[in-house]
Amino acid sequence: MSVLSRPAVAALAAKAMQRAVARVRPPHDRFPEFPGRTEVLTVPTAAGPARAVLYRPDATGGTVPLHVNFHGGGFVMGLTELDDPLCRLIAGTAEVAVLNVDYVLAPQHPFPAPPRQAFDVVRWAAEHGDRHGWDGSRLSVGGQSAGGSLAAAVARQAFEQGGPRIALQALHYPSLDLVTPFRDKGSPLPKPMLRPWMAEVFNASYLRDPRWADDRLHSPAAPGDTTDLTGIAPALVVTAEHDVLRGEGERYAERLREAGALVRHHVVSGADHGYDVQDPDRARAGYDLIARHVRRALHAD
Repeated sequence: MSVLSRPAVAALAAKAMQRAVARVRPPHDRFPEFPGRTEVLTVPTAAGPARAVLYRPDATGGTVPLHVNFHGGGFVMGLTELDDPLCRLIAGTAEVAVLNVDYVLAPQHPFPAPPRQAFDVVRWAAEHGDRHGWDGSRLSVGGQSAGGSLAAAVARQAFEQGGPRIALQALHYPSLDLVTPFRDKGSPLPKPMLRPWMAEVFNASYLRDPRWADDRLHSPAAPGDTTDLTGIAPALVVTAEHDVLRGEGERYAERLREAGALVRHHVVSGADHGYDVQDPDRARAGYDLIARHVRRALHAD
């Protein structure tokens, strides 16, 4: 471990990364066939107001189901707009509204603030759909990387607290085990996208309090979490073949299968973590897969 594993140093590095991504140009020009209609909402939560962008399907009248999306970024980077193409495609293809959540970030808001706020947002969405044109009884959640971790944490909290009912958790190359040392996770690539220094910054910024070191809300795929998950929301798990996080995604998919909750585990062949950012064709295929499962889950009736 390097000096980056020290919380104070990691916090400085994380804040530098936050400033850097603020200058990233979002890919709003991708998938122009899904223009999207958006509005900005403010959701009250225990961690403070959460900004969220609501995407509405263009050709659907009346009340529609809702999919809640959580972006990636190692729990420290605000990459909400990077998921704009994904949200537009899901809204247009699945004929649902999509709520893209700008949740609180570490190191300013370390664990457990992000997963608890994420659950507050979904619980609010379940209760206030009549005011905004969606059906709060037909909900799904999803996310990429750190966002997949938050989506899984939302499903776990809903499972533990008896609701709200979630029809699908769509976990796209999710982070699901912060307990296992990064050096014990492997990739066949000589230089995979996720590097050890990144893991040190992300983990030391996010898990600042040792009391939460092995909590199930950030590491449901860690060996120590053996709770029977029978009854948890059905899940689509998408992993990338060469991703350092593939192993934990596979372990969690198998655990969900044993609980009768796995709808499908799909492996993106030849791909690394974050493959969709640089490869529009693979992104389209991956997003189409997610949208089909969201549509099937939310329009089941």
